[in-house]
Amino acid sequence: MVLRKCTGLAEFEQCMDLQRKIWGFEEVELIPLRMFVVADKIGGQVLGAFDANGAGEAGTSGKMAGFLLAVPGVRGGRPYLHSHMMGVLPEYRDLGLGRRLKLLQREEALLRDIELVEWTFDPLEIKNAFLNIERLGAIVRRYTINQYGITRSHLHGGLPTDRLVAEWWLKSNRVEMLMATNVLPPGQTPQVGTQIVVPAEISAWKAVEATRDRAAELQAENREAFLAAFANGEAVLGYKRLEDGSGVFQLGEWDEDWSYAGE
Repeated sequence: MVLRKCTGLAEFEQCMDLQRKIWGFEEVELIPLRMFVVADKIGGQVLGAFDANGAGEAGTSGKMAGFLLAVPGVRGGRPYLHSHMMGVLPEYRDLGLGRRLKLLQREEALLRDIELVEWTFDPLEIKNAFLNIERLGAIVRRYTINQYGITRSHLHGGLPTDRLVAEWWLKSNRVEMLMATNVLPPGQTPQVGTQIVVPAEISAWKAVEATRDRAAELQAENREAFLAAFANGEAVLGYKRLEDGSGVFQLGEWDEDWSYAGE
């Protein structure tokens, strides 16, 4: 598996194809090809994971298994990256490709003295939350309600697209120690504080219309819990996976002072 920057229209078109296969978006909902071109030209990132043994499109180095799209932004007069989209084909999941794409993102960003990468993620997606918090060291202090509106993606199950905002402070002690030891540093996973549970059954509830109301009720309950905790100055610092497959957000006080003015 080769991970690198994507180049040229043929590889950007593979990113388009992966959007259809992973999210099931209709054409009107796709991030257009020209956005990948623009991101590549203005200081964003279009990164791909390629299976060198797979049959790729003409002009590519193999079958694209996953991709990442980020665009540049400015906050408090300082540059950062908004990582807008990352996806891996089902047949290549559970191989660590998502984390490897994010680590390549971090490496490239640090070469440009960029210290912050942000992205949004669905609080109801257990595997994704675990990757973001425990495997990458992102923290969360913000919640947005129905950020992208109701979509036709099967992954969203017709629910409001509520999102948590991950802050990945690339040079923080939290992240640097995690990169060096592969575990979060002591004190970064709170033992006492707000805990917000996501049941293992949530994906099944979203997928079936008869149980979608249960998913909507859970989303609304957790939304209020997050908003209250963040208003009280807490941050998501840990994410625990239970034996039954459920996930638990662990919130507490972050002891590092990393922020940009205007957040």
